[in-house]
Amino acid sequence: MTRRGPLTGWRVLVPRGGPWGHGVAADLRLRGATPVVAPMINFASTADSESLVHALDELKAGRFDWMSVTSATTVDVLSSHRVVVPDSTRIAAVGETTAAALVAAGYRVDFVPSRDNSAAGLLAEWDEATGASVPQRILALRSDIAKPVLTDGLRAAGHDVESVIAYRTVGVPVDPAVIHDIAAGAFRAILVTSGSVATQIHEQFGEIPEGTLVACIGPRTAADARNVGLRVDLVAEERSAESLIEALVGVVRSGAEEDR
Repeated sequence: MTRRGPLTGWRVLVPRGGPWGHGVAADLRLRGATPVVAPMINFASTADSESLVHALDELKAGRFDWMSVTSATTVDVLSSHRVVVPDSTRIAAVGETTAAALVAAGYRVDFVPSRDNSAAGLLAEWDEATGASVPQRILALRSDIAKPVLTDGLRAAGHDVESVIAYRTVGVPVDPAVIHDIAAGAFRAILVTSGSVATQIHEQFGEIPEGTLVACIGPRTAADARNVGLRVDLVAEERSAESLIEALVGVVRSGAEEDR
């Protein structure tokens, strides 16, 4: 039996799989939507495994004051290498989702930015949150396509930063049936969860029908989407799945208000 809710009748594309994507799909169903999970990106091993292994050995030996973690995928890399972080090394997470992944994997979290869950947010609060009065040695683990915002900023502030690619982001071809349905306007909304997802949406779907809302998870992702030529119709106020879904619900509610 289909659950009635504010998004009843909405078919929504969720472009990420795994626990995150299926969790979002479950939340959409609670609001009446029909989600379609079609992962458009995946993660592969770094092309420079030697540098990664060396950095992780240095980490385990306690040679870093801090480690920055900017995605839940990086947590998977740490777990797969069975990394034990010494008590002398503190851990900074880019946001609550990444922090939750760290805790679930058995790691502690010492710093999460309170205002902006992004690399720029980490940088903005770094000195205040870490009490940095002297240069620190920091391991910055990142994907191959991540902009070096945090690394460059920390280095400019005088810190010794070792920036290492932990994994590669690769595109995943979606089912031709999904491409057909997108072109036919059979989806009410497409969720855009990162710049790399925006790139895949633009490359695989081309021009999105006007009747399909392109909804971005936050202002930074919206900017990335526009930069690759993707139309943006809706931007969540906060960088979270909950905020993104509420933005969709807000469209329905605002339409109901206008109809009164």
